[in-house]
Amino acid sequence: MADKKILGFIGIGVMGHSMAGHLLDAGWELHVYNRTKSKTDELVSRGAIWEDSPAEIAKKCDVVFTMVGFPKDVEETYLGKNGLVENAKEGALLIDMTTSSPSLARKIYAAGKKRGLGILDAPVTGGDKGAREATLTIFAGGDKEDFEKALPYFKEMGRTIKLMGGAGDGQNAKLGNQIVIAGTMTGMCEALAFAKSCGLDLKEFIEAVGGGSAATWSLANYGPRILKGDFEPGFFVKHYIKDMKLAEEAADAMELDLPALTLTRELYEELAEGGYENKGTQSLYCLYDPQEE
Repeated sequence: MADKKILGFIGIGVMGHSMAGHLLDAGWELHVYNRTKSKTDELVSRGAIWEDSPAEIAKKCDVVFTMVGFPKDVEETYLGKNGLVENAKEGALLIDMTTSSPSLARKIYAAGKKRGLGILDAPVTGGDKGAREATLTIFAGGDKEDFEKALPYFKEMGRTIKLMGGAGDGQNAKLGNQIVIAGTMTGMCEALAFAKSCGLDLKEFIEAVGGGSAATWSLANYGPRILKGDFEPGFFVKHYIKDMKLAEEAADAMELDLPALTLTRELYEELAEGGYENKGTQSLYCLYDPQEE
């Protein structure tokens, strides 16, 4: 049974809509905000309460989740004049589930702690499917006490939930996850292009390869979409480019060279320049097989 906490959710996009919906379905009072108000209409029709700004969410809610686009949006939402940190209720818990900068996460943590707030960075992976089915992986960074307070809510949205360390370490873990995906997405797209050029049946190829050591989440979930010509976003190309740049920046700060990541980012930037920035990451395949556009 849901506790009496009042929850807020800022960022009702492809994934945020489902994540917020799970919290609403679990019985919590949920207040929502999104820059495009119409994206909250379905949740409001189910009982969510619309607020006019992040500040209004902060003033009314005990726990606030954010799932916005880019680090600049995160910084404005948390540290801006009308942001969450300045306006949050005493003792509130603020949880950023955006993939963002580890250094920004630490900055928000420090600002929040000065006001006695709980602060977690908790980015997720699993795409639109994971968000819909509440099977996301959640990488959390922050204090153990705050993590334990957040667990009941995380369990409504995800399946694998880990405290990765202190502030910023949730973001570090998510960026590591995105580095893995750089390899699986390029490998999948090149393998499908190769198999098609060989004249293989791509459906049979995906099933066969998926039964062996080359099985990946990307192949199982994005391969069938590619065969259908479905390049709609489960995760936006523009957001993945952002994630790869964040990973490169963090690696540069550690004097770590990641050439495969850099090459993948360059391929996705070429894709975005071709008009695919608002398509799903599986549209990388269109670089190899333009007839699928």
